[in-house]
Parts: sequence; structure tokens; C-alpha cells
Amino acid sequence: MTRRWTINGRFLSQPTTGVQRYARELVGSLDTLIAEQGPLARGLEVRLHCPPGSDQIPLAFIERHEIGRTSGHIWEQTRLPLSLDSGGLLSLCNTGPLLSRKHIVCIHDANVWNAPQSYSRAFRNFYKMLLPCLGKTAWRVSTVSDYSLGELVRRGVITAQRAFVAPNGREHALRWTPEHSVRTRLAVSPETIVMIGSAAPHKNMGLLLNMADRLAEAGFRIAIVGMSGSRVFRSGPARTEARNIHWLGRISDGELAALLKDSLCLAFPSLTEGFGLPALEAMAVGCPVVVSDRASLPEVCGNAALFAPPDDPEAWLDCFVQLRNSQHLRLQMIGKGRARSSAYSWRATALRYLEAMAAADGVETDTKVVRAREFT
Repeated sequence: MTRRWTINGRFLSQPTTGVQRYARELVGSLDTLIAEQGPLARGLEVRLHCPPGSDQIPLAFIERHEIGRTSGHIWEQTRLPLSLDSGGLLSLCNTGPLLSRKHIVCIHDANVWNAPQSYSRAFRNFYKMLLPCLGKTAWRVSTVSDYSLGELVRRGVITAQRAFVAPNGREHALRWTPEHSVRTRLAVSPETIVMIGSAAPHKNMGLLLNMADRLAEAGFRIAIVGMSGSRVFRSGPARTEARNIHWLGRISDGELAALLKDSLCLAFPSLTEGFGLPALEAMAVGCPVVVSDRASLPEVCGNAALFAPPDDPEAWLDCFVQLRNSQHLRLQMIGKGRARSSAYSWRATALRYLEAMAAADGVETDTKVVRAREFT
């Protein structure tokens, strides 16, 4: 019996952030598993439908098709469902067509409820309408952490009985080849604190930026990846333009790997996260992490991170000083980070989706997919 599934490829027409990284890596892992023809992939035909002009990704067995002439939500809600046959649909980036019933959709977080200040009113209102509808119409909803699952259930977006956890993986970071550019080489040092993120308020980047003078006095630098300059922070310009802050903007994966490996640590002070992929990537490449003690980060990092409250600058400074002053602690955190990150695998998560797809098709299998938390 042939089982047919389509992957919602709208993500290939979007800039790559953590959500799109999730989709790209999972599609690649699904392609590999289909090639291997294990029990969950036998008889499975998978296509990737995307808007016109979308990015290419290397695939051997999943067929890529550009569908229609539009893009965005209009394409996703109208043209994509019309392109489907009687098979199933897999949507990996928060949204998907409401008219599809054999539909597995990944909703990464409840941030439009938990951090409304980070989004425009139009965006919030649309997601607050769309996500609960998807929670009701989709066959199953996945999310990336137990924390996100609990928040989505608490907000009434999904029910726990129809949801499962399918976390991020770390193999992509292991493929990065560290290579400094002129910019990263100027920013990196044993006293450099790396931050990755945006100016969205829930990322809480201002915590360290407002400490810039204090950190400079203690001999620390700050390297900021993902934002191009202090203009995104309209308050405290003297602090955000301090000489110990290096604004790197978007950099390549190789530059990021080199920056993380040769810096003191990654600082990740978010107020809320569905998963927190930058922390996992840093641990995978051997960079100690100092993270917020909130939301999903304790779940993801376990005992492999130093934790600090996102509203306590003194606690963050103390963590940075500890890491700089103790080579033993630094090496210990690097070792724990590598071990912790090894529990998160794109392959295992792709198997979890194959398991859900088989269940939607009514296919019984003896294969049991081990979740990341069962390794720890």
C-alpha cells in the first residue's frame, strides 16, 4: 500500500530563523530516512510543495514542486490545500491550511500570548485566531518542548491528548566548519560574551546591553549576532554604542561556530522560549552557556548550563566572572554541554514524525521512537 504525504514548503520562501531551521533540518532527515526504507518509511511517498521562487534544498527522495503563483498566507490557505490528493499534510512552521484534516502541524510556542509586546497587533490577532483553529482541525499538533506543550494546553490552543513533543536537533551544528572573518576575529576573545537574537522584547537583549559599562569595567566584551546595530534599541544609546559591544549582524554558520568556540560563553537571557535552539547549538560546538532560568531553557539545558534570573544583572555578572576565573568550570561546562546536546537529534525527531504519520494512516508498527528526554 502506498501512503502519500505532502510537506508544506512555505518555509522555503521565508528568511531562515530557528523555526525555518527546524523545518529545513527535519525535511532533510525525513529524506534520509525514506532513502533507508525503514519500517516507518516503507510504502511512503512524500512531496514538498512550495511557493514559486522558493529556495532549493538538497533532496534525494522527496520530490519538490512549486505550486501556484502566489505566496504567504494566501498561498498556504488556498493554493496548497488544492494541490493535495487524499494523503496527509505535514506543516512544520506554526501555520498551515485550515481545510486539511489529515494534517500534522508544529506550533512552536505560545509567545503571542506569553510575550505579546514582541509582536504587532495585527500579527498577534491573526495568530490568536489561527492557532486555536489549527489545534481543532489538525489531526495532531506537535511542539518542541514539554514547556511549550504545557503553555499551548494552558492557553486552550491544543489538547494534550492530541499533541506530541518533537524537539529540535543539533546535528547541523556539528557540520559547521569554524572559520573567522575579519569582523568575528575583532570581536572574539576569552572575555567575549556572545548573544544571538533579535530586538524582540522577550529576547531580553537589553539586560546585557544595559550592563555594557559594568561589563567593560570588568574586562568583558559583548558580540551580538543577528542584529546590525544599536538603532534597534531606542533607549540608552550611550550604553548600546559602548566600545565593548560588537554588532555583527547576520553571519555565516562557519563564522558563528568560530565565534562560539573561541569566546567565553553564550548568554541567552530570554524571558520566554519555545525551545532555545541557540543554546543547543552552542553546547554542541563546545561553548559554555549562561541562560535564563525560565520557560523551556532549564528543560533543554539540564545541568549543562549556568542559570540566572532574566531580571537580575548581578547574577549574570557573577556567572561570567565564574567562567572566566575557573578553567576547570569552563571545561566542565563544555563537557556537560556536548553530552547534553547529544540527546537532541533531528533523526530521532524525524522518526517521531514518521511514527505520527503512520498512525494517521492507520498503519500499525512495532517501532518505538525514543524521545530526547528519555536519554537524560
